[in-house]
Amino acid sequence: MNKIFLEVANLKKSYDNTKNSITLFDNVNIKIKEGELVALIGPSGSGKSSLLHLLALLDEPTNGKIIINNKETKNLTDVQKDNLRRRAISIIFQDNNLLTDFTAIENVMMPLIIRGENKKIILKKANRILKDVKIFDRSHHFPNELSGGEQQRVAIARALIAETNLILADEPTGNLDFKTSKEIFSLFLKLKKLKKTIIFATHNRELANRADYKLFISDGNIKRVNAS
Repeated sequence: MNKIFLEVANLKKSYDNTKNSITLFDNVNIKIKEGELVALIGPSGSGKSSLLHLLALLDEPTNGKIIINNKETKNLTDVQKDNLRRRAISIIFQDNNLLTDFTAIENVMMPLIIRGENKKIILKKANRILKDVKIFDRSHHFPNELSGGEQQRVAIARALIAETNLILADEPTGNLDFKTSKEIFSLFLKLKKLKKTIIFATHNRELANRADYKLFISDGNIKRVNAS
């Protein structure tokens, strides 16, 4: 039986402005097992991206706990959070977040370069993954020379090369055509078999229904819904 890899306990997130306080989440409790593929769904503005940022330790909850692989993250320093992300979490941002001064293959190699791994091995891995996401022929192009869909595939390749146990993806197929979206999702299925835990926000109903289950966000609440 797979262990609990990610746990959210009594999570609350509020934002204060000049007039009042806005509560995005309140008393949210989630347990996600190792190797689960989870679709995060809900209307635009419901908080899907915000939840992913909290899980990625890029934002702090107002109250509650986020526990990753049995590690309580509440009192970690920024340096400790950076180290945990580097080892355990890969993030696919909605806006790609590519480094503009580096080529596609350099962007993909970056997570392992930061870890100090052997550059020849990194290059070999990067070439393989760029082939997997069907963008190998654009390896030496800069982000501004790539289409939105091509940039997204580079961002996905960069997340995959890190081989972390948790992958958080914000609309990973949003800029991709239907065929490429299915190919990217097939990569997620391969990672699931390797017991990687994957949470992806999506508006794509077909892909959401192929997840192990869905987490539906609405009005500050999160409810588990079985995939059809």
